[in-house]
Amino acid sequence: MKPHTLFSLSLLTLAMQAHAQDKTDTQEQQEVSEVEHLLISGVRQDRISEGATGLTMDISETPQSISVITSDLMANFATFNINDALRLATGVTVEAWETNRTNYSSRGFEIKNSQIDGVGLPNDWGIVTGAIDAYGYESIEVIRGANGLLTGVGNASGTINYVRKRPTNETGGEVSVIAGSYDFKRIQGDYNTLLTEDGRWAARFVVAAEDKNSHLDGLSDDLGYLYAVVDGQLTDHSTLTVGISHQDANTDGNLWGGLVFNYTDGTQAQWDDNDTTSQEWTMWDTINTNAFVEFTHQINDSWRLDVNYHKRYFEEQDKLFYAYGSIVKETNLGLYGYPGRYDSEIDSDLIEVKTSGFFTAFGFEHEATMGVSYAQSTDTMFNYATDFAEEAWGALPAFPYALNTITEPDWQESTLYSEIKQNLTRIFGSSKITLSDNLFMIAGVNAIDFERSGDNSGTTIDNSESELSPYLGFTYAITQDINAYASYSDIYQPQEQYDITGQYLDPTKGKNTEAGIKVQWLDKSLLTTFAYFTAEQENLASYAGINPDNGQFYYYGVDVESTGFEVEVTGQVTENLDLVLGYTNIEIEDTDGQDANTWAPRDYVNFSMNYSVPALSALKVGLNGRWQSKTKNTDYNVTQDSYFLLNAYASYDISDSLTLKANLNNVTDEKYISSLHSSFYYAAPINGVISATYAF
Repeated sequence: MKPHTLFSLSLLTLAMQAHAQDKTDTQEQQEVSEVEHLLISGVRQDRISEGATGLTMDISETPQSISVITSDLMANFATFNINDALRLATGVTVEAWETNRTNYSSRGFEIKNSQIDGVGLPNDWGIVTGAIDAYGYESIEVIRGANGLLTGVGNASGTINYVRKRPTNETGGEVSVIAGSYDFKRIQGDYNTLLTEDGRWAARFVVAAEDKNSHLDGLSDDLGYLYAVVDGQLTDHSTLTVGISHQDANTDGNLWGGLVFNYTDGTQAQWDDNDTTSQEWTMWDTINTNAFVEFTHQINDSWRLDVNYHKRYFEEQDKLFYAYGSIVKETNLGLYGYPGRYDSEIDSDLIEVKTSGFFTAFGFEHEATMGVSYAQSTDTMFNYATDFAEEAWGALPAFPYALNTITEPDWQESTLYSEIKQNLTRIFGSSKITLSDNLFMIAGVNAIDFERSGDNSGTTIDNSESELSPYLGFTYAITQDINAYASYSDIYQPQEQYDITGQYLDPTKGKNTEAGIKVQWLDKSLLTTFAYFTAEQENLASYAGINPDNGQFYYYGVDVESTGFEVEVTGQVTENLDLVLGYTNIEIEDTDGQDANTWAPRDYVNFSMNYSVPALSALKVGLNGRWQSKTKNTDYNVTQDSYFLLNAYASYDISDSLTLKANLNNVTDEKYISSLHSSFYYAAPINGVISATYAF
């Protein structure tokens, strides 16, 4: 990364423009054109992610643990959606507890904060509904640990920063055709073009269409995805970027909840990996639309102004069937049905204005950023009641039962179920202060005002909170290649879980500390990180039961403490071998010293290797795997033994333009439950895809 690229280009622009005054008009116009092209080119090619601190620092300098999933890594292992992509990240577990709802976790806690290009809203429950396509992202950054410096809110898990693809300085693109197991079919394309001859304006278009069945009986999905972005230079010192993405995804035969594993005698059931509690009339359709406008102005040689506006609109419609109870081992009877139909909309806006730059004091150069942001969202849900006398509410046949066992209910007219409005105002600032040639400090603070109001299933909601969250970090360069660091951040996270009265729990608060060492090897091509972390969280939501009056889950607050460490090795080992290797160990206990969040593995290993075969330069192979220790859901008394997964691929360049690739997932055909977070079903057995990519 090059933290002074934009400022250096501005200086170069001024110098060349001054020199051009001594030339003829024709020469002057030509020179200015070249300068303008250089400035926008530099902006496009050397964008530096500020996802960890809001400051332009290299990962080896940042006083937190960071993993980056590149678009190349995603392409190699055929991870077409965000769920699969995040399985490549160190220390992250993807808790796919339903077919259409997923939680991401790190260090034993749910990741509730997500960002796009460094700005974003809290992710409410942390739940991601539907499979979000990953093809529109250049990379995904996982910043582990509390990160109040960026968002003003957060817990001890981390933040996911999605970095969008942007226009480049070349015209061209690629088209891929993919087919695989369970009637998987996909086509995708990515095209970049210069809009003006001088290169001041460029556009990029990304499209994908996908259709597939599943290892689960009756489950099928299709989606369409479109992303378009244009950026360019308004003046010699101002740039504008405008973009929009739209995804329309449809699912039939989806799960609501999952398989029931508890027998009435207390033992755990075993089912086939294709078994489902769903019915053929179930569906879950989602629409995601995201638009953004970014304006950047270079104020002078050292400072710039950024104004960002982001708009998100999410819509879902679903028809669901839930099976619950305890199963009699001898007869497989004991389950009962619970149908549901809901329509939801989430409408969100965020605007952020900030200034950032460099200044000199006490003989050293320092960096600072400061700004203000305002975010608002409205979450509206409608439900459709049914007659309780309908068969969907009664006892179910022996499990596993057929997909056409229960007739679709006769839904009544929709009624308002809940409407919640949230507003988050944030004033923030951070600075990188150089204390000596080898030591610098990151200091920051967030002042936030959070408001939530509305109606939650008949309960009036009126919450407001104000919080001041400090962040402090130090990085010390032991040598040119070895950095030691330590950081502290407050924990403050509004919660979306409610108590038995229907009121939201108070925010969870606490503190998070981390210390570690980062070492660069092999001429800085390989980075190793060791991190030790601790966290204390008060009033963290914990499942308490089901409200008998309305059937809703309700929660209570618990205090927990966690400690752990992580080791990660990432980079280029040799000219032909790229490696990512990570290990995470955690301990989480409540105030009584008992294990908490037992659904999270205490030990987790991940690795990815990409190898270009020297004797056959057109051939590239790779392995990706993960191992996790035994987990347990104490609420349902379900246990998942430790397991190891292995994926592999091989690609061959037929020509400079055409590449063929084959991917094989779950090579050892491991049978395992996908998550013990909230509900349960079996993940896919061995499966694969083949693809052809043409670059032009």
